[in-house]
Amino acid sequence: MKNSEIKALSLDSIILKISEEVRALRSLRFAHAVSPIENPMLIRKKRRLIAQLETELTIKNKAEKR
Repeated sequence: MKNSEIKALSLDSIILKISEEVRALRSLRFAHAVSPIENPMLIRKKRRLIAQLETELTIKNKAEKR
């Protein structure tokens, strides 16, 4: 997901997307613990996407409070 796509999301959709990605990350980590997944870099990509979404959520929350 590109930064421009993340910035275009509303607060509700960001929160929903974060919960979906956290669930997917848990699933990937579990699958990797059981047997090595084909592309372990997916775990890093999910973590970074979650961090980007949380950062944008913080920015939008601060802007909304002003």
